[in-house]
Amino acid sequence: MPFRPTYPIETRRLLLRPLCEGDLEALLDFHSLPAVHRFLPMGPMDAASIMQRITTGPWSRASLEAEGDSIVLGVEVAATGELVGDAMLRWVSDTNRCGEVGYVFNPRHAGHGYATESVTEILRMAFDDFGLHRVIARIDAQNAPSLALAERVGMRREAHFIESWWHNEEWADEIDLAILTSEWGVLRPSDHE
Repeated sequence: MPFRPTYPIETRRLLLRPLCEGDLEALLDFHSLPAVHRFLPMGPMDAASIMQRITTGPWSRASLEAEGDSIVLGVEVAATGELVGDAMLRWVSDTNRCGEVGYVFNPRHAGHGYATESVTEILRMAFDDFGLHRVIARIDAQNAPSLALAERVGMRREAHFIESWWHNEEWADEIDLAILTSEWGVLRPSDHE
């Protein structure tokens, strides 16, 4: 069951669309920051590594063709054209109709609700358009803002894995959150905006 969205995907204030070479400077502005990558599985990136990801790497995909594929979409403010972050949907399992959401945002744009708005749209796509049954998020236990965002969009904590991954020269805890299509369906309509 491939998933091939039509772009751009519009929300109230944002456009979600595949990343392109023209996004290099905006992506470098936050993906080069150690503070932004503190809780991510990869370290800060330089221009060459970002360009590789956009042109031939994991950020070059615009559709989900098979289990294991991911799409990473740029989050652009519609009114200004400014790229403020990126949001990911990964197809985890075809049999179990499971996906995973992830997100990285420029801290200069924090506090405007862009992350909440875009991740809510990623979940809407996952359930309403792609037909997934379950979507998970795997977050470093020390990443309080990311945990709060996942809970704000309706995800619930399911597991806390103690010292489950080696990161930044130390063992780190992971918290797994999830939301089911049945839970998504009972959210108030205003929660989907």
